Amino acid sequence: MTQNLVAGMETSAISVLKRAVELDHGGRFQESLVCYQEGIQLLMDVLKAVKDDSKRGHFREKIKGYMERAEQIKVHVNQMKEDGKYHEQIRISEDATGYSYEVLFKPYMSGLLTEVWVQDPYVRHTHQLYNFLRFCEMLLKASCKVKTIHLLTSQDEADSRQQSSALAELTESLSALGLTLDLQYSSTIHDREIRFDNGWIIKIGRGLDYFKRPKGRFSIGYCDYDLRQCQETNVDIFHTKHTKTL
Repeated sequence: MTQNLVAGMETSAISVLKRAVELDHGGRFQESLVCYQEGIQLLMDVLKAVKDDSKRGHFREKIKGYMERAEQIKVHVNQMKEDGKYHEQIRISEDATGYSYEVLFKPYMSGLLTEVWVQDPYVRHTHQLYNFLRFCEMLLKASCKVKTIHLLTSQDEADSRQQSSALAELTESLSALGLTLDLQYSSTIHDREIRFDNGWIIKIGRGLDYFKRPKGRFSIGYCDYDLRQCQETNVDIFHTKHTKTL
């Protein structure tokens, strides 16, 4: 393995672990745990490639320290989940970037996840339907094996045909990949909530529609949601041992 490749791996590890520490200090423990785990794995890969004994000793000490902290967080999170007291809040500021669905939901998508409930009254207009499509694609790409997605939304009174047609097409597309989309409508829902059957509950003030409209079709952020500016909103994360259907 070349020296430049090892240096690049070390730089990546430092970046991920720096993010882990920032999230840890900010009380975003589940997210920090994921970053610690990823960073530790990167450091272990560096350790395997390094031949110098003094550097190997340095990396071993770093790995040991991060592993101890990750284990402490894991115990703390598990205890909070067991007590039903886990609550974490993420505040997305106006014009912030870096909050794609992958970034926001990944820490809570364990391999045990098989069923998802989405309650959002605003999956109606074209851009909102694309948001939901992007959310479904994110679930498909994840390491978990989601089999059923439930969507509870409201009907678009102005153009229900477009909404029905788009969701019917998405249902067919998901079905071809072995996923079921269970669609229901309600004229009275207001709250927005996403539940995973592994116990995680994510409540976003604006639902899935927290991205700003891009300035143009060829503007940065049009395709990559990590680069898309956001509207200000709060994300509240809870955990329950008993996941209820919406």
